[in-house]
Amino acid sequence: MPVPTEISTQDALKIIAKSLDVSGHADLFESERDVQFLKNVLSDATLGTLAEAYDVLENPREDEDERNNIELCKEILTNFDPLAHKDDRVNELFKIMEGPHFRSLVEAHDNILFRTYKPEATPAGSAATDQIIAKEPIVRIIGLCKTSSEPLGITLAVDDEMNVYIARILHGSLIDKQGLLHVGDVIKQVNGEKVKGDPDAILAILKNASGNITLHIIPSYRDNQGVCQIYVKTHFDYDATKDKEVPCNDVGLSFRKGDILAIVDQSDANWWQARTYEGGKTGLIPSQMLEESRRTQITPQHKSSRIIRCGGSRSKKRKMMYSAKKNAAFDRLNVPIYEEVAKMPPFERKTLVLIGAPRVGRRTLKNKLLTDTEVFGTTVPHTSRQKKAGEENGKGYIFVSRAEMQKDIDEGKFVEWGEYEEHLYGTKIDSIRNVMRTGKMCILDLNPTALKVLKTAEFMPYVVFVASPSFEFLKRRNTTSYSGKMFTDEELLETVEESQQLYDLYSHYFDLTIINEDFEKTYKKLRDSIQTLSTDAQWVPVNWVY
Repeated sequence: MPVPTEISTQDALKIIAKSLDVSGHADLFESERDVQFLKNVLSDATLGTLAEAYDVLENPREDEDERNNIELCKEILTNFDPLAHKDDRVNELFKIMEGPHFRSLVEAHDNILFRTYKPEATPAGSAATDQIIAKEPIVRIIGLCKTSSEPLGITLAVDDEMNVYIARILHGSLIDKQGLLHVGDVIKQVNGEKVKGDPDAILAILKNASGNITLHIIPSYRDNQGVCQIYVKTHFDYDATKDKEVPCNDVGLSFRKGDILAIVDQSDANWWQARTYEGGKTGLIPSQMLEESRRTQITPQHKSSRIIRCGGSRSKKRKMMYSAKKNAAFDRLNVPIYEEVAKMPPFERKTLVLIGAPRVGRRTLKNKLLTDTEVFGTTVPHTSRQKKAGEENGKGYIFVSRAEMQKDIDEGKFVEWGEYEEHLYGTKIDSIRNVMRTGKMCILDLNPTALKVLKTAEFMPYVVFVASPSFEFLKRRNTTSYSGKMFTDEELLETVEESQQLYDLYSHYFDLTIINEDFEKTYKKLRDSIQTLSTDAQWVPVNWVY
């Protein structure tokens, strides 16, 4: 039979039920019993009432406010016969619809749908509204429970009207876990005592309180921020107990240079919330901006007279000084604070960079590593000088014209370069790539200024600093001619001083520091550390990953 263009769901069910014919639909059903079952379901009064409720929800009619969902539910319950349904789930639904909670939910739905609540709102921003808010602030009563030794983990501050409010909530603290207080909440009373303008007095009460604590607050209606943690590698030592600027002495987080921290909150411009990456309590650390400003306001004063100064006659004794392009001077104004890192599964690094002062033995280490030709390789430096008798191009040096080498230097094709006795020497970036393509780890003994170019996802360097032993140790070893050559005290002192200077300026690049007191032990430690790259997870700069 033809179906009307506009038809309700309830009427459609009735039409389908009437049109069902056992003989006419034998190909769609396995038995007459299936047809009769479907016909009974579609003709059921309960289903019809549910269909009518659906139609009202989909197409509410303004002229039939009295036809609300409460009445529809009553009809459904009236037509429902529990004895006719043996399914436990149907009977459970019947009990739910009879309950007061379901009735309240449906009433709320009807009020919103038909707008029967008719609120009498005062226009926002009007004088009446401002007066009501000013005279009758909404006050909430919060109950807390703590032990006297347990810190709450909040920082208080005072606004211009001398109201004490919550300025910070430490992640993972008692207050943060309970979720009852939020940043910006104004505290009016503590255990029935009115408080105003004295955050220290409130903190003293809260700190010494034990058991139940009652707070009267004016809520800020701000949600506490979720944890959005990033990981950083620290590049300085920090002792929170000696920092007079830390907002709370008992919540400062001390750390050592090279530690990995999880930063969980950076909303405060001066003090970040952090914890060690293994877990533990959250504490406050100086932000990048605060620590940089504190350092730049202090004129550096070297405690030791052994620190090498820029310029002077001592630098003239150097045979050659390489410098990366645009990085000829030491990076004295670069203040490393934190470096964002990511934890990666074990993987092999592409290059091994050995950093060290003259006479510390880094080239001896390099040559011994290169005896393992299946694992390690190295570059051949370029030079503009002429070949000497017996020299071959590509063995020891690659000989090019000065004009060609200068052109490549100007185009940034050298990771480092220098001039000695009017001839250019340098290491070309493509020569590093050529070694990497063979699958070997490329060993480089470069000036540390080249690390700015190399510390990228392309080269992934493993940077090892070969540190000098003490002057006394070097002097004792020098008498035994350990290195095969005797050095003066001045040369040994220069080695110690320059080693310290390199560490102070570039230690934020180093993955490993080894004091070379015993060559065989140093070599073994270096090989073992390279081996662990393939077995242990590694913290690497985040820009190597993303």
